[in-house]
Amino acid sequence: MRAAPAHYFLSFAPYFTQFALSAPLPPTRSAGLFRRKALSDLLANPPADEDLHGSHPGEHGLARHLTVRDLTSLGIAAVIGAGIFSTIGNASYDGGPAVSLLFVFTAIACAFSALCYAQFAATIPVSGSAYTYAYASFGELAAWIIGWALIMEYAVGNIVVAISWSDYFTGLLSGVGVELPLWLTMGTQSAYKGYHAVLELMQAGKPLTDAAPDQLEAYKAWAAAPELFGGLRFVVDLPAFLITVLITSLVYVGIKESKNASNLLVLLKLAVVFVVIVVGVFYIKPANWSPFAPNGIGGVLKGVSAVFFAYIGFDAISTTAEECKNPQRDLPRAMIYALVICTVLYVIITLVLTGMVNYKELAVGDPLAYVFNKVGVEWLGGIVAVSAIFAMASVLLVFQIGQPRIWMTMSRDGLLPPVFARVHPKFRTPSFSTIVTGLFVGVPALLLNMDLVIDLTSIGTLFAFALVCGGILVIDPKGQSNARFKVPYINGRYLVPLILLAAGALVLVYNRVNIDDFLRKVSFAEGYEGFRHQIPMLVFLLASLLIAVVSFRKQLSLLPVLGLLTNLYLMTQLGISNWVLFGGWLVIGLAIYFNYGIKHSKLNRAATAAA
Repeated sequence: MRAAPAHYFLSFAPYFTQFALSAPLPPTRSAGLFRRKALSDLLANPPADEDLHGSHPGEHGLARHLTVRDLTSLGIAAVIGAGIFSTIGNASYDGGPAVSLLFVFTAIACAFSALCYAQFAATIPVSGSAYTYAYASFGELAAWIIGWALIMEYAVGNIVVAISWSDYFTGLLSGVGVELPLWLTMGTQSAYKGYHAVLELMQAGKPLTDAAPDQLEAYKAWAAAPELFGGLRFVVDLPAFLITVLITSLVYVGIKESKNASNLLVLLKLAVVFVVIVVGVFYIKPANWSPFAPNGIGGVLKGVSAVFFAYIGFDAISTTAEECKNPQRDLPRAMIYALVICTVLYVIITLVLTGMVNYKELAVGDPLAYVFNKVGVEWLGGIVAVSAIFAMASVLLVFQIGQPRIWMTMSRDGLLPPVFARVHPKFRTPSFSTIVTGLFVGVPALLLNMDLVIDLTSIGTLFAFALVCGGILVIDPKGQSNARFKVPYINGRYLVPLILLAAGALVLVYNRVNIDDFLRKVSFAEGYEGFRHQIPMLVFLLASLLIAVVSFRKQLSLLPVLGLLTNLYLMTQLGISNWVLFGGWLVIGLAIYFNYGIKHSKLNRAATAAA
């Protein structure tokens, strides 16, 4: 593909600035990139002849089966998964018992975003999630960028969930005496990397005890695997691939079957979590909660990517808008219900875990099972290990539902080939998009080892959340819309600058060491290498200043502004490497857009025909 020249991208900068200040765009060719989709066009995107309850859906329509209970269940299914069964352990190890406050802080950040999602869902009850909302507020180019970011969020996130599920599943089989060949339980990349790491140790005359356990396992897998050709071995993570195929098949068959499976898995998860809390309370030792924050604010925030990864699922609810019986009423409710329920459960679980054992012991892959085995309640540890398999399968299910519907919506707008919008005549699901999603997740899970996947998924989600919050500020800056649900308006003219000043003062008083470290690095005292890691924070500080000025001038609504600020701040905590990878992903997306999307965009074609 031939990429667009650099000056073509630079010519768009003035339009971004004018859009941020809500100024009209000049009538030039480039303005088509920022042409927003009218509400009437968005609502007409699903076929107008589609029956509301799905009994006689239109030619290209999706069947409506979801109620507020089903939507809340989907939200809980996505949020209570890998986070509560695995990543919560490492987050607790870094932050101590105070990591429970990190869940509260992250939930508040998500709540600001959830309110904005809810207003959009009540105003534009169609599929597409943040992609559709960006199309209505920022225009086509921003919609493409966020749609491309959501593809990464859902696909890459599900790859790591599939790999984690495989690890739990093979561990469970091993526990009951069923041993799968090692070369069928890990990705080709992991085995190859581990094999050569051990080989280098052996060639250097070092003992095998110097190798990490996972490297030794990879070495054994590669050595025992069937040889294909040229030294390449057949090593694949078969369970990860098979669970992806199974979940994708369920999603393909229909939304009704998918929501029934989701409801059942959620009931199972909640029952296990309830038992864990009730039993765990009797083994709490309050002494384990002291010190509450052993590593300070920095230690607590170190787990932000893992914690946020646990929360990203609630936005998947909005992708099912066209399959809701009453989306304008039920979507906002389900988002808030799911967020509140999951936050309460996460905080309680964290306090129980850190109360049962010292936080220093929790850097394990299965913290819930570990703590109960530690206190002698092995039977419950076994139940937790089994339930983790179903919990992660439910996360996989919700994300596999969400991604095809985003692709379908982008295809309807002409930004992807028409085949992605194809709906199965019997099952009323986006058939082709669902199959592609299964391959997009299953094949990498079969082969790859994703080290940065959690952070990379989190940065894509935070970017989506920030755009949704910003979108509300564009379409309804003072909370004057007639939406069935809207973000409560609080004038941010004076509050936004005051909140930023107060936050800065608190940081100066309680986090002076990190401030001094930041100033030293941005002054190139440690060279460019030290400076580059501070670039995300510099971007955030400049953005905060701009947002404060615009809030003062435009009297912007406080809650969406706080959502925008918190999401931007959380992005700074994910490291420059993830920003670079995310930027690379967006560059690939822009190349596709300028070589295909812009030429086939229905909105731009209609405007060209009218002109």
